[in-house]
Amino acid sequence: MRLFRLARIVSVALRHGLDGMLIEAEPTGRAARWLAPLLRWRRFSQPRAVRLRLALEALGPIFVKFGQVLSTRRDLLPPDVAEELAKLQDRVPPFPSEQAVAEIEAAFGRPLHEVFPEFDRTPVASASVAQVHFAKLPDGREVAVKVLRPGMRPVIAHDLALMDTLARLVEAVSVDGRRLKPREVVAEFAKYLYDELDLMHEAANCSQLRRNFEHSPLLVVPEVYWDYCATAVMTMERMHGTPISQTQVLAAKGIDLKALSRAGVEIFFTQVFRDGFFHADMHPGNILVADDGRYIALDFGIVGTLNEVDKNYLAQNFLAFFRRDYKRVAEAHIESGWAPAETRVDELEAAVRTVCEPIFDRPLKDISFGKLLLRLFQTSRRFNVEIQPQLVMLQKTLLNIEGLGRQLDPELDLWKTAKPFLERWMSRQIGWRALLEGAKHEAPYWAKELPQLPRLIYRRLAEEPRRDDELLKQLLAEQRRQRHTLLLIALAAVAVLALEAGRLLG
Repeated sequence: MRLFRLARIVSVALRHGLDGMLIEAEPTGRAARWLAPLLRWRRFSQPRAVRLRLALEALGPIFVKFGQVLSTRRDLLPPDVAEELAKLQDRVPPFPSEQAVAEIEAAFGRPLHEVFPEFDRTPVASASVAQVHFAKLPDGREVAVKVLRPGMRPVIAHDLALMDTLARLVEAVSVDGRRLKPREVVAEFAKYLYDELDLMHEAANCSQLRRNFEHSPLLVVPEVYWDYCATAVMTMERMHGTPISQTQVLAAKGIDLKALSRAGVEIFFTQVFRDGFFHADMHPGNILVADDGRYIALDFGIVGTLNEVDKNYLAQNFLAFFRRDYKRVAEAHIESGWAPAETRVDELEAAVRTVCEPIFDRPLKDISFGKLLLRLFQTSRRFNVEIQPQLVMLQKTLLNIEGLGRQLDPELDLWKTAKPFLERWMSRQIGWRALLEGAKHEAPYWAKELPQLPRLIYRRLAEEPRRDDELLKQLLAEQRRQRHTLLLIALAAVAVLALEAGRLLG
C-alpha cells in the first residue's frame, strides 16, 4: 500500500515537473547533475508555483493542508511559491451522513435521536478533517455539530510517513534543501495536524477564547456544550451572522466597514499581547459578522500561544517599528539572542531601515505584508537571525489580517490603529502600573511567606557552627536586604489597596 502511494506521488510530481524545481533551486547541485540530461525535452506552459499547487491538489486533502501550512513559511519559500500556495482551499466532498450519524452514536453510546432530537443530515461545511451539521439539543437550543471524518488517523499517519521520506530525499540530493530543513517542517505540520484530530482539543481552544473575550464589544465566540463533546464530535452554539467576505451585504445592513476593519486589528493585538493566546486561522471562511457589528469566530483547530518573553520582545519590536527606531529593533534582536552576539548593531539597523522605511505613511492597499515579511526574512538570513518556530502561526495570522483589511477598508492605516494599543500595553508592562500589578499578584505569596522568614533565618544560623562569623555577617546582611525588599512590597501593596478602594468608592 505504501509503495503504491509513493508511486502515485512520484507520478504526480513528474507530471507537474516538480523534479525540475530541484534543478531550478540548485542548478549546480547533485540533483541537477542526475536529472538535467533526462529533463531537457520537457516543456511546461505554467509557472513552477502553479504546477506545485496543482500537484498538491491532485495528491489529496492532507497534501493540500500541508501546502497551506507551508505557505506561511515565507522565510523558507520563494515569494512566487508562497503566494501561489496561499491559494490552496481546504474543500473536499462531504462524507456520507450515515457515517456522521454512526460516529455520533459511537461517541455517546445512544441512538442519534436521543442525543440530538433534530439533526440536519446535509452538512453545511466540509473540510479534510471534519464536517459540520446543524442540530438541536433536547432543550431546543440550536447547535453546530462538528464530526471527525472517519478513518483519518491511519491515512494521516501514512501520508506523513511518506512526506518524511520525501523530505529525507530532498535533504540527501540538495544542499539548499538541507538549509530549508524539510524534515523539521514536516514534523511541525504533523503536530498541528494531530491536534486537529482531537475535537476535544479544539473545544478547549474555543472555550478558552470565549473566556478571554467574555462581554467583549468586539468579538463573539460560541459556547461549547461539553456534555455533547467527544474526541470525534464537538458541539457548540450555532452562530448567526453574515460571512465577512460579503462586504456589500454588510454595508446594506448598516455595518460600518471601516470600524469593522479597525476592530479586527484590535482583536488581533488583544489576543497576542494581552492573552498570549490567539486564533491562528482567521481567514474569511472562519469569520462571521453579527448584526450588531461584532466579529464571530469559528473553527478553533489551530491556535497560537506566546509566553511573556515572546510578548515583550514582539511589543518592543512593534513599537520600535512604529516609531521608526530601527536601532532599537536591531538591539532587541541581539539582546534576545535571535541574532549572534557579534552582530554589528549599525549594520543590522541599516538593513532593517532599508526594508521598513518605504512602507510608512502609506495606506494598507499599498502595502504587502507578504513582501515585507519576505524581505525581513531575507535580511534575517544575511545576519544569521534564527526564525523562532513559535512565531510561525503569528506570521500566518498577520497575513490573514492583511487580507481582511484589504476587503473591509483599503485605506486602513494599520500602524496608527495598532500603535496606541501597544503603547498602553507596554505602559502596563514596564511602568508604575506594572509594579502595582506585580505587587498585587505576589501579595498572596508574600502573605504566606512573611511569617516564616524569622524561623527560616534562625534555622539557617543553627545549621552552621557559631564560630563562623563570616557566614553570620552574610546572613545578617541578607536579612537587612530582605527587610528593605519587604518594606517596598508592603508599600506597593498599600498603594494597590488604596487605589482599589478609591476605585470602588468612586
